[in-house]
Amino acid sequence: MFEAGDIREWRGHDVVDSEARRIGKLESVYVDTATDAPHFATVTVGMPTRHRLVFVPLVGATVGPGYLKVAYPKSLVKDAPSIDMDGVLPAEDEKAVFAHYDLNYQPGVAGERRLARR
Repeated sequence: MFEAGDIREWRGHDVVDSEARRIGKLESVYVDTATDAPHFATVTVGMPTRHRLVFVPLVGATVGPGYLKVAYPKSLVKDAPSIDMDGVLPAEDEKAVFAHYDLNYQPGVAGERRLARR
């Protein structure tokens, strides 16, 4: 698993899928609020005039020389829930991000958010 400080240093590097197909550029890291461990990344995708940020889990991700390889296929990542380049993930949309990847979603004990941008 990544240390949050280490993965943030990769901002701007290429993100590739398990078959080394380029998905986009790493924009930011979202941590699990219960553990402060990196859990999702946002990746810049789209046409130059219509960029957006899609979410991809960091479970099973590895780093290589100048890239971050995620364990999910490019087609699945590109269809993931997204936000605008200057947007913020609304709390009510967190569940959809997890569901897109068939991951279990459970908010905090007091109903707090599960993800926080770092």
